[in-house]
Parts: sequence; structure tokens; C-alpha cells
Amino acid sequence: MNQPISRRGALALCGAATLSLFGAGALAGCSGSDGDAVTVGSKAFTEGVILSELYALALEDAGLTVNRSFEISGSLIHTALESGDIDLYPEYTGTGLISVLQMDPLTDPETVYNTVKDEYKKQFDLVWLDKSEAADGQGLVIRTEAAKRLGIKTISDLQAHAGELRFASQGQFDERADGLPALEAVYGPFDWKDHAVFDEGLKYQVLANDEMDVTPAYTTEAQLTDDAFTLLEDDKHVWPPYNVAPVVRAEVLDAHPQIEEALKRVNDALTTEELTRLNARVDIDKEEYEDVARAFFESIG
Repeated sequence: MNQPISRRGALALCGAATLSLFGAGALAGCSGSDGDAVTVGSKAFTEGVILSELYALALEDAGLTVNRSFEISGSLIHTALESGDIDLYPEYTGTGLISVLQMDPLTDPETVYNTVKDEYKKQFDLVWLDKSEAADGQGLVIRTEAAKRLGIKTISDLQAHAGELRFASQGQFDERADGLPALEAVYGPFDWKDHAVFDEGLKYQVLANDEMDVTPAYTTEAQLTDDAFTLLEDDKHVWPPYNVAPVVRAEVLDAHPQIEEALKRVNDALTTEELTRLNARVDIDKEEYEDVARAFFESIG
């Protein structure tokens, strides 16, 4: 089995032909609904396929027949769910709020969850099941040596010491409304000692080489298992929460009510730290995502 494509990847597993056909309402060549089977979809990045495989294992353990339709483009997966090409998949509350519902960002996790839960049911007849503690949102990472030397634990601490630190941006972070402008609107200006742009794939390398000190990151990136890097607390809550939760078609949940309890078992066991470790086993240790998911599922009893 091939490894999943890189984080935030764009193309569906079934190939480029799928994308053109999908515009006409078909996921040709993918699993699709099959009789009484439940089709689990996933987004096209490591964490997405791990989560979806965990969901699939939980449903099979509950006695359901499961089809897997993994690595669907993030821009297409909501439509796939609405159209019935898939029956459920793991989504993030912040993504549902901002990208799907096109609503303004909110920062309280319960408010965001309740908003997407209510609006998805009203607008799409889709059900958000219970959210997990695990969240994959925007954050800032600092070299642990620098954090300890300067006593930095939060983004407020970071802002106070920005003049002593070098910032490795990925370019778009400097311009995006939810990037540096959002940070400075809440925390004040960050007058970095040095500010340079690096490719996304190099950011941890330049920190490890002591070329830069701070970089933007997603909060479950595999490299965060390394003690050389410290994820800072967003103490003033600039960024919306991105808790993971299953989203399922209402008619499928009505037909198979055991789905809710089966997936709750997975979500209750997941934490942000555990999700980061699972990502690291695939992205760094190069284990197969199926093996990683199965080992974790068996560990939760």
C-alpha cells in the first residue's frame, strides 16, 4: 500500500479523471455506496487517512460492512458527502465553519461545534457527531532551546521577545488574514530580529540547523514529536479551533444508529498529542497508515 500523499494534498486517489467526472456528480471508479455498506471517505493527507481508517475499523468492529474511498480532494469531499458518494468522513470544526459554511471565524470550541452542528443539519441534512479533544489547527513553533533560554511558553511571551528571534515564514502566512495580520491585530507587532521566507518542507530543517527560531505550523505535525521543537500556546485565542469529528449523512445514521457509539469510542480516545504521534509513525517512521491505525484501535480496547 502506498503512503498517503503529503499533508494538505490536493488530488483524489482515484485520479485526475475523477475530478472531471465528479463535477457531474460522480466519483467514478471509487467505492461509492454499495447496498447496505457504509462508505467512509478521507481527505488527501496523512492525518485524514489515519482518522478515516480508524473510523472504518470501528464500524467494522460494530458489525457493519465498510467501503473505503480515501484521499479525496479537500475541495471535493463535502460535495461527495452531500451527493451520497460517501457516507461519512472526519472533518474539522474550523474548516466546517469557515470553508464550508463561509462564516466568520469564532474562537470558542463549543460555540464553533454547536454552530456547525446546527447549520449542517439545517442546510445539508448532515450530522456532526461528538467532537474529539484532538485538534489540528494553526500554531507557532519555536526551537526549544530558544524557548527555554528566553522563558517563552505562549505567543504573548513570543511577541515580547520577537526582537531577539528569527522568523521562518512560508510567504503566504505574512499576507493571509488568518496569518501574521491576525496575530498582530491581537498580540501587537512582531518586530523580528530576522524575517525570511522558506519552502514549507524546509521549515523544521532551518530550525534544527539554528538558522531560524520560529515558524508557523499545524498543531499535529509529525515533527512536533521531537523535543527540539515547542508548540506555543495561543493564549489570546487568535485562531479558531479545529477539533476533529465525524460528519455523517442523516439517512445513513438513521439506518445504522450504531455508527454514533462506534465512532465515539475512537474520538474519545484521541488527543492532539496522540494524533501527532500517529502522524509521526507514518510521516517520519514510514509505517503504513493501516498498521498504525490498527495498532491504535486495538490499544483502546
